[in-house]
This record gives sequence, C-alpha cells and structure tokens, in this order.
Amino acid sequence: MKKIIKLQDLDCANCAAKIENAVKKLEGVTNVKVNFLSQKMELEAPDDKYDSVLNEAKKIIKKIEPDVTVKA
Repeated sequence: MKKIIKLQDLDCANCAAKIENAVKKLEGVTNVKVNFLSQKMELEAPDDKYDSVLNEAKKIIKKIEPDVTVKA
C-alpha cells in the first residue's frame, strides 16, 4: 500500500531528510520519500503492516520535528 501523508508545518529541509532516513529504517517500510517543498511524505508498506508502520513513523516525526501535524 502506498499513501501520501501531509506533513503540515514542516519548516526545515534538514529535518525532512532526517525523517526520511529514520522512517526508511523501520521494519516493513518498502519505500519512503519526504518532499520538503510540498510538505508531503510518500509512504509505502505491505497492506497488513501499514497501520503499525504509519504509527511508528508518526512517533519518529514528532521526535524530530515536534511542531509538525501529520495528516494521513
């Protein structure tokens, strides 16, 4: 399953790269791209693991960039 997640108030290109690198390391992630300019993250994971991967990704995003609102 591949979905686009909005990362509202993402204001640091370096943080976007950190988020992408950290989410890539999660178990079950097949592909992830964070686009700083459009403030979107494309997340791809198997259908059966997608929800748990998304929850872990949200935790990582909050840790790196606490002001970001994740809209899945």
